Amino acid sequence: MNNTANAAPHFIQRRVIHIVFASTSGHTEYVVDALTSSLKSITPGWEIEATRAEKMKPQDLLSGDVLLLASATWNTGGTEGQLNPHMWALLHDKAKTLDLAGKPCACIGLGDHRYFYTARAADHLQHHVKVHHGRLIVPTLKITDEPYGQEEAVTVWGRQLVEASKQIDWS
Repeated sequence: MNNTANAAPHFIQRRVIHIVFASTSGHTEYVVDALTSSLKSITPGWEIEATRAEKMKPQDLLSGDVLLLASATWNTGGTEGQLNPHMWALLHDKAKTLDLAGKPCACIGLGDHRYFYTARAADHLQHHVKVHHGRLIVPTLKITDEPYGQEEAVTVWGRQLVEASKQIDWS
């Protein structure tokens, strides 16, 4: 005889969070790894996919239930406060005409307090989502300076992302 009182609920909905990130120094990748680890522990049954921006095709941005864009802010070679070059190439060259069509999205921007445009990558990512008709479901996470030691902030934000994802009407 089967004991249904101890069985896992069959109505747990499987979700896919697709993280697209650009990292050259490793800081953004570290934040994405910390977030992925945290999300996997609090969302059993959900898939968390992380892909480097330089490996993406434009239509890949439409995969998954939630799109998360993450990039550090670049302050070299011209105007400070730009996206990582790999993220720039993806969003402004390859996917410049892609319509996100109401897709639930979230953004993470990293930066350094020594620059006037600290973590401005976050602004660029949010702008891209809005202009391309995506829907931001949580406030953007901004990580300033070294990400090491900021794992708790990443985990707290990850919980907010999960709760916002649960509130989405998927019908």
